[in-house]
Amino acid sequence: MAPKVEFNCLPTIIGSMPQTDPKEACALVAKYLPDLPAWPQLPNGSNLENMYIQFSEGFPGIVIEGAKAYVENSAAFDSRLEQLYNDDAENNPDRYGISADYAAGLHAFLDLKAQHPRMVKGQMTGPITWGLMVTDRQQRGILYDDLLAEALSKFLRLKAMWQERFLRQVSPETLIFVDEPYLTSLGTAFVAVSGEQVKSLLEVVFSGITGLKGVHCCGSTDWSLLLATSADVLSFDTYNYADSLGCYPAEVKAFVERGGNIAWGIVPNDEEAEAKETVNSLYDRLGEAMAMFTRDGLSIKQLVAQSLLTPSCTLASLSAEASIQALELLSELSARLRSKYSL
Repeated sequence: MAPKVEFNCLPTIIGSMPQTDPKEACALVAKYLPDLPAWPQLPNGSNLENMYIQFSEGFPGIVIEGAKAYVENSAAFDSRLEQLYNDDAENNPDRYGISADYAAGLHAFLDLKAQHPRMVKGQMTGPITWGLMVTDRQQRGILYDDLLAEALSKFLRLKAMWQERFLRQVSPETLIFVDEPYLTSLGTAFVAVSGEQVKSLLEVVFSGITGLKGVHCCGSTDWSLLLATSADVLSFDTYNYADSLGCYPAEVKAFVERGGNIAWGIVPNDEEAEAKETVNSLYDRLGEAMAMFTRDGLSIKQLVAQSLLTPSCTLASLSAEASIQALELLSELSARLRSKYSL
């Protein structure tokens, strides 16, 4: 974990947005999230921005077919795999960049350097989720192949390293989230991996990040496992799953006391739910979620200081208009909290 940082309830996003024009999406990010903008992932604009395909560029034997990514043992597979291991050993991410075809928003994001944001946020799919959704030709997740599981963690480590260096063209201060939606199925037959393997693979990816790093899961999972990693930020869907994190008060307290931040996903990414909410109602809902942890010795001011605010998960599920409303709610809620606690 990096030295203690207090985000003081700054707002940011998980990553995906419904817009298809990268300049438009970046303009919205710059307007509503000026202190901690995140580069926008635009899955509605290109199939290559699907969260599994987006970070597949350069993996040995990768084949993209529509919305799916496969790994084949092609003629060049062994030499590409050897190159990957050599690059990992030499901390050389140059072959593992993310091109504009795969991340138009990331490359348009460079224009924000003229605004000198305090910090910038990036994100990438984590090793468990990526290793389950990228498969062999028999549709078996490559996570279940010991050789490929090790290779994918090194590959994503180099991807993280490349992304962090790229983002430092915009700001020297960076925060990279590793997104793991499939950890909601941890302990089931669908994710037949041990907690130790989850932690080990995550730590390999984290080791490629020299700045701040976070982990995001948008459902209920074994939070004690993630709180025990070297992540600086734990991001979760507070709007729908506050009680799930509330089952781990001692672990959350230890995480915060050693300098960790919580990213509260308090703004819903469902249009029907969003239409019912106001800044006041979300303020009250967030207060109830935070209260679960202040009963055990954490002060509310410390918890607020060591917090970020985000939507509950991706905004790509919303209409363009509803996504803007979500950003407005997020920005206004942050301003209210920062004013109340003089942050």
